[in-house]
Amino acid sequence: MKVTQHLWFEKDMAAAIALYTSLIPGSKIVSTTAVMGESPAGPSGSVSITAFTLGDQDYMAIEAGPLDPFNHSFSIMVEVDTQAEIDRLWDALGEGGSIEQCGWLRDRWGLCWQIAPKRLGELMRDPDPMVIKRVTEQMLKMVKLDIAPLDAAAKG
Repeated sequence: MKVTQHLWFEKDMAAAIALYTSLIPGSKIVSTTAVMGESPAGPSGSVSITAFTLGDQDYMAIEAGPLDPFNHSFSIMVEVDTQAEIDRLWDALGEGGSIEQCGWLRDRWGLCWQIAPKRLGELMRDPDPMVIKRVTEQMLKMVKLDIAPLDAAAKG
């Protein structure tokens, strides 16, 4: 059995996937196919499907005109090791999109992303509930997550 995430783009799917695969190490476009035959989205060849990987996750995407916009019910979370990686992904994915609280952003195609340091997960698993409380309070004040203040909050 195999599980693959599927994304529906109204337009500009190729540009979105090119950006995503350029930003996440170990990513690649596997195949792109134009769907032949008439469809509700348009004439033969106007719908395309792309298989790709982001890191070690498989995705399929379709560009077939408007349907339902992306929303927070589905997001892609990227855990990174360094603040430089957070900054790089945040800047690239946020360009033309919108930034949100607690490490969330929406890219210019409307897809929601969470850019988070692995360190946050470690801090949130601390056995001391007061550490978790302080880290959570600090995180809730942030837009783009910043590792140094999260570590400082953990120390009290």
